[in-house]
Amino acid sequence: MQRLFSGFPDGWAGTGILVLRLSAGVPLVCDGIAGLCATPQIGPFVRELVSISAGVLLLAGLWTPLAGTLTATLQIWSALAGADQLRAVILLATVGTALAMVGPGAWSADAHLFGRKRIDIPSRRGCPPLPLK
Repeated sequence: MQRLFSGFPDGWAGTGILVLRLSAGVPLVCDGIAGLCATPQIGPFVRELVSISAGVLLLAGLWTPLAGTLTATLQIWSALAGADQLRAVILLATVGTALAMVGPGAWSADAHLFGRKRIDIPSRRGCPPLPLK
């Protein structure tokens, strides 16, 4: 799983990635909920559910490469379908692509689940030598 992420930076870089995740996740969830309330049709209904799911995954920082790719795909689909706010759609597609490439950062569920772990190996001083076979 480590290969999917370039790293789990903390400090200023991790804060920047957290801001990117929030700036993409919040509009996806809000627009998805607004779209669910507005359209009773099944096609837009599925698209809005996927949008909400991608937004929640980005907010939590879970499966970030998948959620970023899904976000970019949804926004490109919206742009090709004739979205009203083309600038916002392009911005969300760009942020989703960047998050898919960079990874989730240190403050995410991905970092907690799949981040680098430290393994402490106790010293063998004072212990009898291992038997040779």
